[in-house]
Amino acid sequence: MRRRLLRCCWLFTLPPLLLLTLAGCASVANPDPQDPYEGFNRAMFEIHESIDQAVLKPAAKAYEAATPLPVRAGVDNFFSNAGDLMTGVNNGLQGKPTSVLTDFARLLINSTLGIFGLFDVASEMGLTKQEEDFGQTLARWGVGEGAYLFLPFFGPRTLRDGAGLIVDIATRPLSPLLTTDEAIASGALQALNIRAKLFSAENVMETAATDKYAYLRSAYLQRRKSQVYDGNPPRPKYENFE
Repeated sequence: MRRRLLRCCWLFTLPPLLLLTLAGCASVANPDPQDPYEGFNRAMFEIHESIDQAVLKPAAKAYEAATPLPVRAGVDNFFSNAGDLMTGVNNGLQGKPTSVLTDFARLLINSTLGIFGLFDVASEMGLTKQEEDFGQTLARWGVGEGAYLFLPFFGPRTLRDGAGLIVDIATRPLSPLLTTDEAIASGALQALNIRAKLFSAENVMETAATDKYAYLRSAYLQRRKSQVYDGNPPRPKYENFE
């Protein structure tokens, strides 16, 4: 099962990565230093937007209309609870034992008192939800973020986070328990749930952004830096500042 999921991940990620090596001619003049492949990334962004408008957004709207809010909250809590397992593993790999205890305490409490994670009882008890993935672990180990990269379906990344994404997908905690069809259905449900949650943020971005691509890039890179440094990113250094 894990091998099949890993193959699927490579099917999605390898073509863009291979194209990236051939896309030097697609770069724009005077690109952002963090986005040297901006021409390629903008092309991938347009593909993603077309797929989203034609398939993902209508499906998410139908899901939202057909599913009561308490049910959507339960679905969100279920996947969030399953994610606490690998969050705990990544916190362990990053050398944060207190966070590991919090993550596994959340997993235990929500899987039992929260009825398999449908209810987030742990947050009500003061155990704060944390988000850690393998890209953040690589950053903790000193791996640089690399260039900005936009992948259709997966959205904004950096080269480091793109590599981390492969590990994240291959180690999804529910994967060993599901058949191939169940894993596909589970992934589709999770994708619809995530897309439905983005409607409010999408409305803000449509209103505020004259360049949606640049707005999303800036927002992602800032948020990612905050995640890597657990909410306390270093202040930028200015040379020759008087």
